[in-house]
Amino acid sequence: MILINQNIYLMTYYILILTTCLLSSYSIMAQEVSNTKTNKITVHIQNIKSSKGKISVGIYNSSDSWLKKTYAGLTGEIVDGKATVIFDDIRNGEYGISLYHDENNNDILDSGIFRIPKEPYACSNGAKGRFGPPKWNDAVFVVESHDKELIIKL
Repeated sequence: MILINQNIYLMTYYILILTTCLLSSYSIMAQEVSNTKTNKITVHIQNIKSSKGKISVGIYNSSDSWLKKTYAGLTGEIVDGKATVIFDDIRNGEYGISLYHDENNNDILDSGIFRIPKEPYACSNGAKGRFGPPKWNDAVFVVESHDKELIIKL
């Protein structure tokens, strides 16, 4: 009789521990899901002079990667001097956008002497370069818990 009571006690103890662990895991997973809510960034490009080619848009997530390695990239079709691209699954944080009109569809920003771009380009916040490319601090914007829409004029 004492042996049976000990076994019941141990089983109850293990079930209690297992239940506590499962509930804790569920709570942690629920917090992680709520912290990973993502946003959408819609970029409207205006003032495109020609309907030839496409618009290539890159989004960057740090000053170290700015104009070197995109966080995500999309292309947009030009219709009546405008194009729109939508970045999905963007987490809260700081971002910058750079885009160019790939007039000849060769998937690169063509440049001439001193690497000065031959094709039209623009950045978020209207950032312009002086004696070089636009700076991260001029192009950066913040995404916080809601979708964002940007208008960039080429």
